[in-house]
Amino acid sequence: MFEQLAQELAVLEAQALRRRLQVVEEVLSGGRVRVAGRVLLNLSANDYLGLAQDPRLIAAAQAAASRWGVGAGASRLVVGHLALHEAVEAQLATFKGTESAVIFSTGYMANLGVISALMGPKDVIFSDKLNHASIMDGIKLSGATLQRFPHRDLDRLEKFLQKTPGGKKRLIVSDSVFSVDGDLALLTDLVNLKERYGAWLMIDEAHATGVLGERGAGLAQALGLTERVDIHMGTFSKALGSLGGYVAGERRLIDYLHNRARSFIYSTALPPPVLGAIGQALEIVLKEPERRAYLLQEAEGFRLGLKKAGLDTLRSETQIVPVLVGDNGRTLDFAARLKDQGLMAVALRPPTVPPGKARVRFSLSAAHSPEDLAQARQTIIKVARQMGLAS
Repeated sequence: MFEQLAQELAVLEAQALRRRLQVVEEVLSGGRVRVAGRVLLNLSANDYLGLAQDPRLIAAAQAAASRWGVGAGASRLVVGHLALHEAVEAQLATFKGTESAVIFSTGYMANLGVISALMGPKDVIFSDKLNHASIMDGIKLSGATLQRFPHRDLDRLEKFLQKTPGGKKRLIVSDSVFSVDGDLALLTDLVNLKERYGAWLMIDEAHATGVLGERGAGLAQALGLTERVDIHMGTFSKALGSLGGYVAGERRLIDYLHNRARSFIYSTALPPPVLGAIGQALEIVLKEPERRAYLLQEAEGFRLGLKKAGLDTLRSETQIVPVLVGDNGRTLDFAARLKDQGLMAVALRPPTVPPGKARVRFSLSAAHSPEDLAQARQTIIKVARQMGLAS
């Protein structure tokens, strides 16, 4: 058996698709990390607001550990539902502008839980082709019929909706910020379609939570569509600097998930220190809008600079800025050369992206200074020109 595994790994190696863990020896201030003894500007993390190292989150986690311990001790429906869980979920619902909310162990578990709980073999799910893998796995687990529409192709989505037999439950699901392209869902049009055809709409705000919206609650809030979206999903592991996933919406939805979402029912509750950090992060996001304003402003300048140099940033319009290379080997070479120049930027290859669409993705953070981002942009352009990727 293990010989067969070794052969499959060799095939991945030959296709420049084999992955290896990279040890981060130290996380430093200013959006930097130490890897193999070298300090690199980290352009690969999802710590968009720079909160993962914030002393206030660390203190809140320590305080929660002192009061509640380092583990919840059981699943939520046994004895793991602490008053701290109740308080943070109420805080989250207020933040999202919904009646209620429930916290899962991770965003991955949230997507598995909500989709498989709500949909079954007699139902139909409509999913954007660039949705996150956790959404796809939740759909597979549900057993529902899957209709995948081309990325942001809502004409094709509408045709699928028109052909769906009546009497079936229908769920449209989409990322709000797409994690490998950095573009936005056409959320207003999605809302209109779901209302026209009597479907539910679920959006994954993982890369939008903390970054978009007047109060940082995501794209739905930014567009004034919170009440017209049925299921709001997101994470605390990106802009909020911690760990965990959430689903927010009507109280009836959350009560149902308590009873039917297997990844909630059968998982040990999130640890108290993590909850303490989440609560503090939600407060900071509300009180310090200048963090996301700075991030989006710097991202726009970063993106425009790369585009002017002739690099293909796809349709990015957020803090996620990809540079399309195409070939797997060249993409790895591009990332390696950037690392030699002091930039931590990871190559994304299939199956994370479609075949022929390998790229290096740059994730910006409010922890990065304008000077560091300007220097990084110049370095990226210089290396790209050396490789014939830029004009």
